Amino acid sequence: MNLKEAKILVAYFSRAGNNYVNGRITNLKEGNTEIAANLIKELTGSNMFRIETVNSYPGDYTKATEVAQQELRTNARPQLTGNVEDMDSYKMIFLGYPNWWGTMPMPVFTFLEEYNFSGKTIAPFCTHEGSGLGRSEKDLAKLCPKATVEKGLAIRGGNVKNAQNEISKWLREIKIIEQQSHFNT
Repeated sequence: MNLKEAKILVAYFSRAGNNYVNGRITNLKEGNTEIAANLIKELTGSNMFRIETVNSYPGDYTKATEVAQQELRTNARPQLTGNVEDMDSYKMIFLGYPNWWGTMPMPVFTFLEEYNFSGKTIAPFCTHEGSGLGRSEKDLAKLCPKATVEKGLAIRGGNVKNAQNEISKWLREIKIIEQQSHFNT
């Protein structure tokens, strides 16, 4: 894809606070998916949109996972706080989320159902602690059957701060960037 001609958006859902990372509960000031989204923005010059819910998830990790599991069980569509202005102008969407119970969090389902992705390219990326992309790519393809869904990238949450090379490699594989990108450290 020619980045000079395409308008690109990084849309992501991320949760800071108590999270399971590298086998233990830790308090994150910034969610792992948000870190990955910012790295993609830096490499592609994309615009950003944070998917946020009207009702926040509990700060406690266990309670948040219970809410997420209940939402999945009931196929809930949590209300979002905002929307993307001029979504029609974007041709490429990077869609980021943590893997919750084997797929995307339900707010991401809400987001996907609010727009027409026909003719757009969606490149999913997720953060996880061992479950990879789960079935999220299949769920994404079902929700957006007229979009092109690129091969997704699963980033271990505990390694996300060091994922620059992994993200660059993925962007080259899906032909978003053509050459090795270097990050300022």
